[in-house]
This record gives sequence, structure tokens and C-alpha cells, in this order.
Amino acid sequence: MGSDFYTTSILPYAAIIIKICRAYTNNQQDFEDYYQEVCLQIWRSKDNFKQQSEWSTWIYRLSLNVCLTYLKKAKNSQQHFVSDSLPEELIADSQNFEEQSIDQLYLAIRQLSEIDRGVILLYLEEKPYQEIAAIIGSNANNIGVRIKRIKQRLNKILNIKEN
Repeated sequence: MGSDFYTTSILPYAAIIIKICRAYTNNQQDFEDYYQEVCLQIWRSKDNFKQQSEWSTWIYRLSLNVCLTYLKKAKNSQQHFVSDSLPEELIADSQNFEEQSIDQLYLAIRQLSEIDRGVILLYLEEKPYQEIAAIIGSNANNIGVRIKRIKQRLNKILNIKEN
């Protein structure tokens, strides 16, 4: 992968990729594997980007698809992936793993269904319902209802009483 492409087209969206990969992994090694696979797939698929959506929307969709695919492969074959370490510029970002409240939220998110994880991550990124629907493959009305139910489940998991 060319460093120019990585620096200009992937690195500015690293936070998106990190959040999605973190929601679908349980440990640092898997997180790194997922992150690297997402970056590789972005690079491989860059010519398929038709500019029918924002680059960030496309990154979200591709990241979710890669994570879901990896998750299914892991469930089906109990396959382990070999990886190198993360690039240095991302080490600081991944240090946030130590924040306890964030960790609790991610643990709760991991208890959701695979699709619901993606929906809530997009919601937390303040994406409009229409964009979430486009990424997930649904419609905006369903997304609103789904988000309300996801919030209720997360509150229950985190033992937060609703007002």
C-alpha cells in the first residue's frame, strides 16, 4: 500500500476504522488483524469507489463488511490471523483501550447483534438516519426504531435506569 494513499485516504479516517474494529473484537491482537484487513481492503477496493456517497460513508460500509466477514469466518472455522503491529501513529489512539468507562461501553456493545453494533457505532458518530440506512442496507424509519431499541438494551446491559 502506498504511503501517500494511506496518509491521505485512510489515516484521516482511522478513528472510524478503530471504533468499528474495536466493537467486533475482544482483544488487541484481533483488533490489529481487523484494522489491517480493513486498510488492505480499502486499498484493494479504492478503484471501486463510485463517489455515490461520501468517502467516510464508504469507509464505514467497507469496515463493517470486513469486520462482519471476519467474524463469520472466525465463528465457522475458529481461524486465527497473523498480524504485524499497528503503525506508530495509531498506537496513541489505541491506548484509549485503558479508559474504563469506554471499555464498559464497548463490552456492552459487543453483546449486541452484529448489525446492531454497526448501527449504534454510526449513531454514536452522529451520522444521520438516512446515511446509517444506506450503510446498513435498511431505511431511515427502521433505523430510528432500531436505535431506540438498541439504547434500551444497552441501558439494561449497563444497568442504567431510564428516566
